[in-house]
Parts: sequence; structure tokens; C-alpha cells
Amino acid sequence: MSSVPSNEADSGLVSRFKKYRRKKIKKYGKKLIYSLERTLARASLVENKPFAETTEFPQLLEIEKNWEKILDEVRVILQQREAIPGFQEVSPDQHKLAIDGNWRTFFLYGFGTPFVKNSSQAPFTSKVIAPTENLQTAWFSILAPGYHIPHHRGVTKGILRYHLGLIIPKEFDKCRIRVGKEIRPWIAGKGFIIDDTFDHEVWNDTDEERVILIVDFDRPMKWWGRLINNTFLMLMRMTAFYQEPKKNMAIHEDRFEAAMKRANANLENLSERD
Repeated sequence: MSSVPSNEADSGLVSRFKKYRRKKIKKYGKKLIYSLERTLARASLVENKPFAETTEFPQLLEIEKNWEKILDEVRVILQQREAIPGFQEVSPDQHKLAIDGNWRTFFLYGFGTPFVKNSSQAPFTSKVIAPTENLQTAWFSILAPGYHIPHHRGVTKGILRYHLGLIIPKEFDKCRIRVGKEIRPWIAGKGFIIDDTFDHEVWNDTDEERVILIVDFDRPMKWWGRLINNTFLMLMRMTAFYQEPKKNMAIHEDRFEAAMKRANANLENLSERD
């Protein structure tokens, strides 16, 4: 009668425990998030609504003014599209929203910290977003033709999300986002802000790719709301929700950097032959 080696049995037990723990953290974490929403909404210094305009946040106007330079950088990055990870490759928690390479993400900042190698691929973009007060996350969101991101909700009321249209399908009205009960399309060179704790979903009902820049920043709040939100984010950084994507991003940054180096080397070889 064969027996399972003790180290394999221990490994399986640890794996099951980690899955159980993660499931419980997500379950009770969601309850905490929803209860915090009401508290943070009361602390907000701006109106609680699904959409806001860039003009309400002057710190973002410089980004929008330079959208064409940002577009130039993202076009170069997209030349190595296959090396850009799907969202679920960076954050496994997004597996229900991102399938295969239908929703690719190129992160520049995460939880206020720059991803240095990715940022070096978009130096102008990184420079123009850096002054954003209380910057949390920044990334290029690349949505495949015909893809639908199912409805979902964000993590905290303490963060607002800026969307800047970069590469938008010609039939722009068929490429849109619903936040709460309101629906808007993206327009190249124009931005808007959403509160992603409202239920939201995205459609790209065209045969063209959609690319936008997303910048997350702290919601203006009373001091006690900011304290609560900062404490919540600090605790989040200790969980797999943050630690796992951080580890995965290091791998994908290296992969993308290697792809760019190969492409540049190939161009140099061709120019030498000429």
C-alpha cells in the first residue's frame, strides 16, 4: 500500500489552507469595503456621483493638454503588444473580467510606487502624471475589439479614477462605459473621472482596439476620512491582493523590457545591412 510523502502532504495542506484563507479574506474584506463606503462618502469634499469632469480637478488638465505626446509613447509600446500582459496575468483576482489577451494592462504606477522599468518605456507620460496629487495607480488600458468587461465594483470610495481617451474606434459611440445608470463613450484627447465603487461595465462593440490612460488619485476628503482610507490601503498592501500583482509585475516588466531590446537589436541589424 503506497503512502503520500509527508512533504507532499504538508505542501497540499498548506495550499488548501492558503486558498481557504484567501476566500475568507475576500468575503469579509468585501463586507468591510461596503461598510467603509458609507463612512468615506460622508467624509467626501466632492459630490458622490458616478461621473465628474476634468475641470473639477485642475491637477489633471496638464495631462489632458499633452495627450498627443502620451499617444506617441503608447503607440511605440503597442508595437510589442504580445508582451503586454492580460489583466488576469498581473492580478489573478481579475480572471472573471479579463480573458486571454482581451484586456491588456501596462502599469506605470501601483499603490503610489512607480514601476521603474515600465515607466522608462513611457518617460514623458510618467513625468506628466507624477505631479498628480496623491497619485495611486496609473496604467494604459488596452481593450480588444468586440470585448465586454462584465459589471463590477472598485475597492474603495477613497479613490477616484481618471480616464483619458487615446486610441478610440471610429464608431466611438459603440465603445462605452456604464457607471451606475449613466453611459458615456470615450473621445480621443478628452477625459472624465469616475467613482468606480458604483457598479460599472464596459463594451467595445467595434472591430477596433480601444486604448486609454487611467490615473487613480485620492478623493478629496475630510482629515478623518483620509486617515481611515490610508489605514485601509496600508492593510491592503499586506494582502495577496497587492503582493501578488506586485510580484507578477516584476516578471512582466522584465519580459516587456526584453521584447523591446530584441526589437531594437533587430532594427539595428537591419540598418547595418543597409
